[in-house]
Formats: sequence, structure tokens, C-alpha cells
Amino acid sequence: MKKLLVFAAATATVLGLGLAQDIRVGMAYDAGGKNDRSFNQSAYEGAQKAVKELGIKYYDFEPGDPSQVGQGIRKFAEEGFDLIIGVGFANEPSITKTAQEFKDSKFAVIDSIPCLDEKTGKTTCDNAVGLVFREQEGSFLVGYIAGRSTSTGVVGFVGGMDIPLIHKFEAGYRAGAQAAFKDRGINGKVIANYVGNTPAAWNDPGKAKEIANAQARQGADIIYAAAGASGLGVLDFVKQKMCLKSNELPTGVKFISNNFATVKKYAAYNKSCPAATSRPMFMIGVDANQNYLGDTDKDPSTLNHVLTSMMKRVDVATFDVIKSVKDNNFKSGVEEFGLSNNGVGYALDEYNKALISPAIITRVEQLKKDIIAGKIKVPTQ
Repeated sequence: MKKLLVFAAATATVLGLGLAQDIRVGMAYDAGGKNDRSFNQSAYEGAQKAVKELGIKYYDFEPGDPSQVGQGIRKFAEEGFDLIIGVGFANEPSITKTAQEFKDSKFAVIDSIPCLDEKTGKTTCDNAVGLVFREQEGSFLVGYIAGRSTSTGVVGFVGGMDIPLIHKFEAGYRAGAQAAFKDRGINGKVIANYVGNTPAAWNDPGKAKEIANAQARQGADIIYAAAGASGLGVLDFVKQKMCLKSNELPTGVKFISNNFATVKKYAAYNKSCPAATSRPMFMIGVDANQNYLGDTDKDPSTLNHVLTSMMKRVDVATFDVIKSVKDNNFKSGVEEFGLSNNGVGYALDEYNKALISPAIITRVEQLKKDIIAGKIKVPTQ
């Protein structure tokens, strides 16, 4: 921590007035860090886009201990940074406290609302904004894809920390899967488990892998991971497991479809998973497009083990708030991102285009329109 803060201070001193003319952005990351291939990394990519396209100066802070994050946020403010971003709801208290003291800097929190007066429901800082998402909407769409694609009628959900924010992911996913079960005329099932109830739950891939294994033993062949860096444990399990076999299915669960029979398989899959008695396993990624992570043989045309990803455009929110400071039109309060403004969605690319049929895509796009129009109310709990 000291190295980063000393570097920022030294840089400001050396560049002097030249740096003062640039927009300086400091970003404090959540548990898992900027290389988690998910939530934090998406924010980092948004900031890097701002560096390239807007010419801003960027610094980041990744605390080894979550209790240190407030020190990093405060240091950015003391050095007069133009914008300070807290990535993740856990950074909200530090952002709120610092924003109330340092009125000349702008502040933003991703996934929470700073300076919120719970009695009035209004924000009290004119220099801070909360960037929040309707995660349930994007989760509904990937839940529908899961429900239409499952070969067993059982799908899983692995959440990170057991909190209301992640309940939104689960609720949307469950509702989408149930809509698909209804369309298919089957009595499907959604299994949901959480890694833990402390911030450590975001960075425990071993525990997430155990949960995925337990869900597979219950017949889940598609598992949605909304768990930060812990989700990599689900990915690891799915890629190692590759498929569910008929003799592994629990009582009451059987193969009800074979939607991926015509998808080209890679050599190791063909060796381990007999076509007649097995079906492929999939993860659904989250936040960033994680489709590429399911590629086992560096060939997108063969079976990929990430069915799709729920895109939460943290990168867009990050870039937009930086641009608002650059353009001198920053607005405090709350900015919300959902299907209507492309803040959430699902990923379709070369890695999964063979996995999701045109009929499913057509139905998902109609559901998307219905959600935007208010015809479908997606639950949050």
C-alpha cells in the first residue's frame, strides 16, 4: 500500500502544474482485485479506455487487507484527485465519509449509493454518485437460456457473499429459468448456494468448486456463478468434469434432451464423455464476457463450457462517470443501468454461437423487449 501512495504523491510533486491540468482518477478495488476476470476487471477496463480515449491520468489501489481501503481513498482525496471511484458496495462507507469532507473532489461508488439518507431516500452529497445496476434483468435472460438448454431440467446458481445484491442475481436467474421450464412444459429445478457471508466469499474458488460439485451431484448441468473471483472455481470444476453421465444422475433426474448433439466436440471430451450416455456441463459467466474462459482447446468452433455470460457493463459505467468529470457535466445522486440502456445483457460471440439456437435467441430478445416495456416484472428477491 505504501509503495502505491508514495508513488502517487511523488508523481504529483514531480509533474507539478502540468499534472494539475490533467484529470486524475483514483480507483479503489473490491476483494478479488483488478485481475479477477469479472467485476473488478470490468471496472479496470473502463478506466483504461478512459486513459486511451480521454487522456486522463489513472491510479489504482488494491488493498491487501479490506480494512485499508479507506486509507487509499482518503489519500487520493488529500492529493486533490478529480474523481475517486470505489469499486464495490464495501467501499461505500469510505467513499461517503471522504466525500463529505473533501468537497472539491468528485466521488463514485459502483454497486452502492453514497451519502444516502435512509429516512428520505435521497443522497446528501452533491459531489458523489452511485452507479447501480438492475442485475436481475440480465440474470433473467441468462436464466431463460439455462432453462431452455438444460439436458436434465436442473440448473444451479453459485453466489459469492450472501447479501441482497447477489440475491438480485439469483432472483432474476430463477425467474428466467422458470419461464423457460414453462415454455418447455417441464417441472424444472433451480439449486442455489452461496460461498459465504463475509467478503472472503468473493475470493474462495476452492469453496465455489465444492459447491459446484455438490450441485452437479444433484443433477445440475448448467451453473451460473455470480461470485467474483470465486466463480473461477466453478469454471475449473465444469472444465474438469466436462459432462454428466447417466449413471451419475440422482434418483428422479434423467436426461430429457440432447440440445448439443450436433456441436463439434474436442478430442478429450469425446474420449471421456460417450455421446449416448452423457451430456455436457456448462457455467454461465458474470459481469464481464467470460465466454472465452470455457474454451479448452483454443478452438472456438468446438464445444465451449461457458454457455453465455451475464454482461454487467461496469466498464461502461466507469467510463461514463470519468467522461462526465472530463466534460464538466458530472451529476450527483444515482445512475442506474439496466436492459433499457444496455447496462446489462447476455454475451453471444464466436465461443457460444453454436450452443444457443436461433429459436432461443429470438425468444430471449422478445423477453428483453417485454422487460423494457414493463410487461415482465423481474423480481429482485
